[in-house]
Amino acid sequence: MAKDTSKENSSKKEPKLLKNAEAKKLGKSSTKGLKAAETKKLAVSKTRAKKIKHSYQAKDPENALLLKLKDGDVVIEMLPEAAPNHVARIKELVRAGFYNGLKFHRVIDDFMAQTGCPYGTGTGGSGKKLKAEFNQVPHKRGTVSMARSMLPDSADSQFFICFGDCDWLNGQYTVWGQVTSGMEHVDAIKRGDGPNGAVSEPDEIISMTVIADI
Repeated sequence: MAKDTSKENSSKKEPKLLKNAEAKKLGKSSTKGLKAAETKKLAVSKTRAKKIKHSYQAKDPENALLLKLKDGDVVIEMLPEAAPNHVARIKELVRAGFYNGLKFHRVIDDFMAQTGCPYGTGTGGSGKKLKAEFNQVPHKRGTVSMARSMLPDSADSQFFICFGDCDWLNGQYTVWGQVTSGMEHVDAIKRGDGPNGAVSEPDEIISMTVIADI
């Protein structure tokens, strides 16, 4: 009598079919796992990029500036509580790109570096004079203050950064900011070799940006 092998063949085929189905299922699962891992990796990468993008340390990004110089970045914390109108005007000029490319036309060793003149001579401004906001903030290393003529209400767009303590300026010029990072790059600005600190082939501001806008 011939042996009925149909059941045996059927039972032999079933495990194979099961294995194929399991493999297919496993393949889908692995693909999902890889996609999930890639998505997670991408999310982490984006988060890191965001952190790097906003890595400049500032208490209040809306009232802080990033000053780019040839030797590196400088962070200036603005002082709206001491000079609100000056801070508002400086931010307006910064956002308009006014300071980008302007020269440090007057730089005196152990004193200060002055910029903000569109002509690079110290004779120009933005065309809008500011009423003085003299305050009690002292002129010290890293202080950012407004330049002006002999007239108290003549400040416009020009400002200077102190290399050291300048006590004799206290109460006579409007202080509106303080360098909190990158002062070593301010120290590297080319000094003047002409009368009253005039600089031949002066260094320039690469760009100025409100940190909240970065």
